[in-house]
Amino acid sequence: MNNKLLTIGMATYDDYDGVYFSIQALRMYQPVLQSIDYELIVVDNNPDGSHGQAVKDLLTGWTKGRGKYIAYKDKTSTAVRNEIFSNASGKYTISMDCHVLIASGGLEKLLEYYSQNENCKDIIQGPLVHDDLESYSTEFIPEWRGDMYGTWHTNREGYESGLPFEIQMMGLGLFSCETKNWPGFNSHFKGFGAEEGYIHEKFRRNGGKAICIPQLKWVHRFNRPNGVKYPLVLEDRIWNYFVGWLEISQDPDHYMVVDAYNYFKTRISEESLDNILNRAKKRILGKNSQL
Repeated sequence: MNNKLLTIGMATYDDYDGVYFSIQALRMYQPVLQSIDYELIVVDNNPDGSHGQAVKDLLTGWTKGRGKYIAYKDKTSTAVRNEIFSNASGKYTISMDCHVLIASGGLEKLLEYYSQNENCKDIIQGPLVHDDLESYSTEFIPEWRGDMYGTWHTNREGYESGLPFEIQMMGLGLFSCETKNWPGFNSHFKGFGAEEGYIHEKFRRNGGKAICIPQLKWVHRFNRPNGVKYPLVLEDRIWNYFVGWLEISQDPDHYMVVDAYNYFKTRISEESLDNILNRAKKRILGKNSQL
């Protein structure tokens, strides 16, 4: 049962600095949080790592009872963000990367949108502001590049209108929905990536839209001079693309399954690719699927 208005959650893997600055920036620079009932959730995907105790201490000791620390060790995956929604007490939930900063005033516009859209079935996002703090991207367009589906794009007309507008897909560094309408990432996802586009299509099939609110601006720390701590395995990402689109379509010949196959056959051997696809078909479509 939702007993708060808003849950703000993030998943982390050995990134105390990111968690610290993201949470403190929310508390210092989002004035609306002074007047609503909200909670903070951190899902720690490596609680036994060197950052785990510091993250737990921050959430349980310094957030005035608003913090909820969840140790999650079942598997390593960006899809552990499901745990944010399953543990959320808020009517609405924000999922943000643990190294994202939200522009002041963005949360007010998000809550205003919700107040005007009861039983909201949309996934709501905002523009990524780049590190120059001037240029921005409002959405992804459906193209393959850099082993990912989706490339940054700027809809200046939509942004400059100041009004919420529909998009096809967007990077998931920051997104929100009404908690009860979260459709979930596939439980078989593993490793990093492939959720973009897939989760937006799930919202559409549940009667919603993908929406960009121009004022819900956010910056994202991309550079990692100390390296990425969690495992990045290309085969995991390929598995996720196959699993996700097979789940949605129930069709091994769906164009996204075929597109993913054709894209990644230049990245790994066709024998390995066939093996991943066949295992995904068996897992999602069952024993009777043609392998």
